[in-house]
Amino acid sequence: MRKNLTALLLVILMLVSVAGCSTTKAVSALPQSVKNISGLTANNTESQPIAKNPAESLKNSTEKLPEDPSFEIRFLDVGQADAALIKCDGKAMLIDGGNSEDSNLIYSVLKAQKITHLDYIIATHAHEDHVGGLAGALNAAAAGTVYSPVDSYDSKAFKNFLKYVRKQGLELTYPPVGKEISLGSATVQFIGPQKDYEDPNNTSIVVRIVYGETSFLFTGDAETEAEHDIIDAGYDLSSTVLKVGHHGSEASTSYVFLREVMPEYAVISVGKDNPYGHPHDNTLSRLRDAGVIVYRTDMQGDIICTSDGKTVSFTTERNANVQTNPTMTDGSEDNTVIYIGNKNTRKFHLPSCKSLPLDKNRVYFDSREDALKQGYDPCKNCKP
Repeated sequence: MRKNLTALLLVILMLVSVAGCSTTKAVSALPQSVKNISGLTANNTESQPIAKNPAESLKNSTEKLPEDPSFEIRFLDVGQADAALIKCDGKAMLIDGGNSEDSNLIYSVLKAQKITHLDYIIATHAHEDHVGGLAGALNAAAAGTVYSPVDSYDSKAFKNFLKYVRKQGLELTYPPVGKEISLGSATVQFIGPQKDYEDPNNTSIVVRIVYGETSFLFTGDAETEAEHDIIDAGYDLSSTVLKVGHHGSEASTSYVFLREVMPEYAVISVGKDNPYGHPHDNTLSRLRDAGVIVYRTDMQGDIICTSDGKTVSFTTERNANVQTNPTMTDGSEDNTVIYIGNKNTRKFHLPSCKSLPLDKNRVYFDSREDALKQGYDPCKNCKP
């Protein structure tokens, strides 16, 4: 009898043990730091645990929004570079700061916006066209936290950026993937980089911002490899607005990534007549295939996006109605091609022509016939 009772107790204990184990959730290990490009590891890493399942994080909702919603992103025209100022409920964050020559511009913008405190600065990665102008921001405003994927990089621009960070008594901070911060009633989640990369572009900090039922994805210069790693990590990438990666490079905004994001709008920060051919025709084609409305700083200057928590709206510094993503082929009449006229010479050109006029002297035509009807003659160089 005693043996039977002992056996029964053992069975009960085994069942309890199994049940206990089955209620324990496995938490996948996520990278907590990115190797410094120079070979070191960033020593100022926020190490709080990330417990959320990526797929369950950042649900869009208007429940927590104030009665008078206030959310704005100002995509600054910094040429072949990146800079975006985000404001929400009196809080401010700057993502990248353009080239070193843009320091005065960034300074002036913050002064004009009466911003004396930046709650967050994000240097997506160490290249000059992203960190160069951040010295101007740090001269104009006090910073709360400055995020960067690395704490050193062998360039004058990065060293100057770091000097002004330390001048404020701060150090660069690497945010663990999955970490969330608040910007007023908006939530910012860090979802990349997912691991160490040799290419500095892929070390780009990637953030998704959610404001009510609208969302915004910033990818720095992350390329296809990093995009696929973020997808594999299981984060919700769906976004109303995509800041197109790497200035529209062919190596970014892959089809599989675009299918996950499915944006209604895209913003390309790019310089006019840049030597890299950005934005690339293949990238523009992918955006067309996805039915995305595109805004471009090279054509439209500063681009301002506002949200009321349910919908977004855009205003541009210039050329609000210009075709920013036409079908670019050989210019034959049966294709949709944008034509650019010169108000002074009364000639019209293809967008690729080296004889394009200054912005103030441009006029845009939807078709070749339209240009001819308005008395413009075709350029003899590009032969539109």
